Amino acid sequence: MTVLLLARHGETDWTRSKRWQGHADPPLNARGREQARALARVLLDVPLDAIYSSDLRRASETAAIVAHIMEIEVRLEPELRENDFGDWTGLTRDEVERRFPEGALRRRRGLKGWRGGESYEEMAERVVRALTRIAAPHAGKQILVVTHNGPIRATHAHALGIPYAEYRQTAKSIRKGTVSAVSLEKDVWNRLDSALGALPAQALFVAQAVSEWNPVLLMLEALPA
Repeated sequence: MTVLLLARHGETDWTRSKRWQGHADPPLNARGREQARALARVLLDVPLDAIYSSDLRRASETAAIVAHIMEIEVRLEPELRENDFGDWTGLTRDEVERRFPEGALRRRRGLKGWRGGESYEEMAERVVRALTRIAAPHAGKQILVVTHNGPIRATHAHALGIPYAEYRQTAKSIRKGTVSAVSLEKDVWNRLDSALGALPAQALFVAQAVSEWNPVLLMLEALPA
């Protein structure tokens, strides 16, 4: 079994102003760097075999802060990037509603509302493929993966056997600077509450096994909202 701790990056000025970031590359702001330091403190005594990160700065800077404290090298993975939101990138939520009301409605229905970029389903396939590859050399270990809201929620949906479009209708966004956990093992499912007993975690999901991915069971929060 490989345990993957999935951490969302810290805050940027774009997340604060509710802009669609996608593949754009704004850096962490001051609060985002503090969230990363808080995440590092929470994980300090957690044994990690490796740290992987999206190559976008908001994720890689978060991972670098954690890695510096834990003295582990960060391995950058472009396939862990956020969804590419095409012509919505850089716009605020309000701007999208005003300029692309039909696209905004399609998105609320679980469809692709922007031109260009990629669909949620394409992103989910990309991320699950990457995580499956990343987990392979770390059997019996746990690793940290620093990525984005969309990829983490897509992984949760896959672990629970729920289509991502359906999962997005009910699942809340991942809070910045928080960690959830999944495990992956061929044909064998394991609960994570005992595997991650060192973490100050609370039960998040208990679901039936429907694939080779363990359902998300735990969430720990590094900072209050």
